[in-house]
Amino acid sequence: MSNPWTQTIALALTGASGTAYGLTLLRCLLAADVRVYLLISQAAQVVLKMESRLDVPARPADAEAFLSNRFQARPGQLQVFGRQQWTAPVASGTSPPDAMAICPCTTGTLASIAAGQSGDLIERAADVVLKEGRKLILVVRETPFTSIHLENMLRLARAGAVIMPANPGFYFNPQTIQDIVDFMVARVLDHLGVPHALSRRWGD
Repeated sequence: MSNPWTQTIALALTGASGTAYGLTLLRCLLAADVRVYLLISQAAQVVLKMESRLDVPARPADAEAFLSNRFQARPGQLQVFGRQQWTAPVASGTSPPDAMAICPCTTGTLASIAAGQSGDLIERAADVVLKEGRKLILVVRETPFTSIHLENMLRLARAGAVIMPANPGFYFNPQTIQDIVDFMVARVLDHLGVPHALSRRWGD
């Protein structure tokens, strides 16, 4: 039986502010017939409730059902894995996703990946994506950056990661917060090679 999905993307949400970016990215990936492996940190669950009024269940199976229903995912399209679920496909180079985005990405997660740590499944999945030569996008959400943050970004950029801080443009005259979010998510989707119609392109 052929794979019904256009591609498989691992998406991780960590505890930085900016959960609207991650939720919009999730919605767009599912709408584009992408299979999504979703990883949510414990801090991200707290921030999701604060910023998006979204009380995502802690158990992966319950979170999967909750988010699949909310975003109208097709059966089997969205898979949510626990933070220590080492049997997940993303934990091994024998079954890497086509790409991975951490959106939003804390500077703590950034540091752990830069150091090659694999203390949880998010860090391990990022390590797998890098070592297998797949695309890793880090939507870092922090300001200002210290020299430590910048050195970690440089180290990961040299390893092949795409460092994409959440710095939306304003030349298209956004009218709502969602317009600003869409601009940033559109850039992530472009780098993932996923078609979208979120925002106008320069020159249109």
